[in-house]
Order: sequence, then structure tokens, then C-alpha cells
Amino acid sequence: MTDRYQQLVNTPIGRVVTKQLGLPNPPTLERYRPGQPVIAGTVLLDGAPGGRLAGAITAVLAAIEADVVTSMDERVRSAAADAMLEAGIWNPDAPTEQRFKALVFDATGIDSSDRLVDAWGFLHPTIRRIASSGRVIVLGTPPEDCAAPPQAIAQRALEGLVRAVGKEVKHGATAQLLYVRPRAEKQLESSLRFFLSPRSAFVSGQVVRIGPATAKSAAIDWQAPLNGKLALVTGAARGIGAAIAQVLARDGAHVVGLDVPAMGDELSAVVGPLGGSSLTADITDPDAPATIATHLSEQHGGVDVVVHNAGVTRDKTLGRMSRDVWQMVIDINLAAPQRIDKALFEHEAVHPNGRIVCVSSISGIAGNAGQTNYSTSKAGVIGFVQAWAPALAKRGVTLNAVAPGFIETSMTAAMPIAIREAGRRMNSLSQGGLPVDVAEAIAWLASPASAGVTGNVVRVCGQSLLGA
Repeated sequence: MTDRYQQLVNTPIGRVVTKQLGLPNPPTLERYRPGQPVIAGTVLLDGAPGGRLAGAITAVLAAIEADVVTSMDERVRSAAADAMLEAGIWNPDAPTEQRFKALVFDATGIDSSDRLVDAWGFLHPTIRRIASSGRVIVLGTPPEDCAAPPQAIAQRALEGLVRAVGKEVKHGATAQLLYVRPRAEKQLESSLRFFLSPRSAFVSGQVVRIGPATAKSAAIDWQAPLNGKLALVTGAARGIGAAIAQVLARDGAHVVGLDVPAMGDELSAVVGPLGGSSLTADITDPDAPATIATHLSEQHGGVDVVVHNAGVTRDKTLGRMSRDVWQMVIDINLAAPQRIDKALFEHEAVHPNGRIVCVSSISGIAGNAGQTNYSTSKAGVIGFVQAWAPALAKRGVTLNAVAPGFIETSMTAAMPIAIREAGRRMNSLSQGGLPVDVAEAIAWLASPASAGVTGNVVRVCGQSLLGA
């Protein structure tokens, strides 16, 4: 769906009128194109004294061949000796026209409220030097893993810092906080690559926890991390589901797309060109979970990635909503994924180092008038992730969710124009996201390299004001 307002304000006269009237000015976001580098531009790296992630960060920056400058000097060179990263020296008096594509700050050394000034000291002179579609990434220690209360308090404060920064930066820039647990330093690469790259274009203000790996993984081909993997995508015939299928196939997976029988032709049109397979079923049928598990086991030898994307809305205010309408949404959005996963594990169909990703919604975080059934179901999806992620980690399987905000689909195209425009503009990027934005986040979580990322709910909403 075309955002004509965004097209208008990005014309020369539109930019002038927008500035004069103080109207929202949605930037053109950089999105990933196959073959491009992870990040094109200079990365400025720094950290609070006593931090523990310099070596892990610089190893990733070396692997992606980033252009790095740093004020950490010999401390970084020593920590990253094995990575052989040649870091320059950042000059605090550099001219104001100097721009950075990313600001990366290791805040793990901040162990008291007084030392939060270290983060200010890094961002104050640099935050206005971020390039278009730039990145601010702060790395910390989860408060629950801190050695003492003062450290836990300071580390928790970083969440407010990052969310505020995400609302201050302009021109499509984003900000994230990555909490890295002790002894999980080697699990940083997948997430740092994702958040530095254009793949995370519509993700901002997020807090991600990275822990030790749930299972060992082989060496990763970063251009095709899902080579040799089998991925099931429910609701794959159109919209976000079709985009998920396309991105997972791009990353090397054989995709089994699933949708209701009435969507069979559309489903084949999506997965056929991808070299994938179609499977039609109504996921609310009592026999559907066993049928899906048997099909994946017998026809494909099991599954590596399961994406629970299928979902519906049936909007009415609660006082006018029938029990049947309530139950339909709960069954499809919340109960069916649980039944499918139960059947998959009973059939031992999920491979070691497997990935399960659910699609929730910001409606499940903030609630939405006229969508009590939908909001309830999507909040339940978050509960599903939080309840089962620890148990599945013991099996070497990760479980996460993405929570899309306003995404340009046929569903949002049918909204009244006032509601549609409000949905587009009420986020830090002043625009709606695209189905590919959700798909890219799912591909990150589905990667074999994301073995340390589990139990997370990541919003793909441009840092929507709803539920923030």
C-alpha cells in the first residue's frame, strides 16, 4: 500500500512545507538488499571503564569489515587482538560535519548511578552526528545478573536512556539496548549484525536479552544462514506470512507454507517460485496438529524453524461481541500454536537447535478498543513465550516473539483514513512498516547463530507510542 503523504513530503516542495508547518516528516528508510555489507559507514565505538564486552564487540566489527574509530585506544586493541581490528583514534574535536553510521557503547562497566554520566559523555557530543538510517546500540548487563543493587539500578536505567534516544534521533536512525549475560559474549554476533544492518530498519527502542547458547551450532554462512534448514510458516499465503516465506527462502531455507484450503492457490503462488512446499489445513481442526507434525516428519525429516504467523481479527466492542467471535480469534491466534507445538514435540519433529517464532502484536502490549479478543490473544502469545522459553531451552530450542505495530498490509489499507494516518505517524519513524520488516526480524531470530536469544518479545513498530 502506498503512503502518499510520505511520497509528498519527500519532494523538494514537500520538505519545505513540512518544515514550515511542523508536520511529521517520515524519512526514507534504508532496507537490506542481498549482497550489501552489514553496515556502510563509520562505526564509533566506546565504553565505560571496566566494561567486559570490548573484545566481543570488536570481533564482530572485524568480521563484518566495518570502518571503526574509537576513543578506547589501546584497551580495545588489547581486547580485540585476536580479531586484528585496526581501530583509529576518535578525535573529540572533529568537525561537526563528521558523521557516524553507528554509535556503539559498552555500558557494562557502569556499576552505579553516578557513572551513568559515562553514557552521557559518549552520546552528548556525538548524537547529532548520526548519519541517515544510523544506529545507536548500547550494550549492558541484565539487571538480574548484576552483582550488587547499585549496579542493577544503573543497568536498568539504560532502558530509559535508549528509549529516549530512539525518540530524539532523526532521519531514520534507531536505538537499541542489548543486555548480554555473563558468559554469553560469544552469542552477541547475530544480534549485533542484525541491529547494525538495514534489516532492522523499522525496529527501534527495543531491549533484547542475550544469554548462553541453548545448543551448539555449526559455522554460519552469513549470506545464507538457513541453508539446509526446513521452515514452517503458517498463514503464508499473503501479507506478512508471504514476506516471511520469501525472506526465509532468501536466507537458504526450504519453506513449507501452510494456510487454509480456501487459500491453496494463493499459497502455491507464494511458495512455488521459492522452491518451497505447500500444506493446506485449518489449524483449528482437532486433527490438524498431528497432521502437520506427521507431514513434516515423513515428508521432510522434521523441521528446524516454526513460525506461528496465522492470525485473524474480528473487531467489535466487548459488549457487542458474541462468544463465537471471541472464541474464533482465541483459537486461531493463541490456542492453535500451542497445540501445534505440542504435537511437533510429541512426534519429535523439531530438530536440535530449533527455532520457534510467534507473531504477537503491539495490541497485545497496549490493548486496543474494539479488539478485546485480538488483544487478549496476542498478549497470550507473549505469555506463551515467557512460560515455555526456559523449558524449551533445555531441549536446545529457542522461543521468541515479534510484535508488529502498524504494517502496510491489505488489512491496514481497509482502515478508515484517520485511524490509518494516526497509526502511521504515531511512532518515532513517522510511518508504517512493511511486511519485510517483520520478516527480517523473524529471520534474525530463526538463524542458527541466534542460539543465545530466547524468551524475547521484540516490537517491530518504529517505536510506536502505543504501549511504550
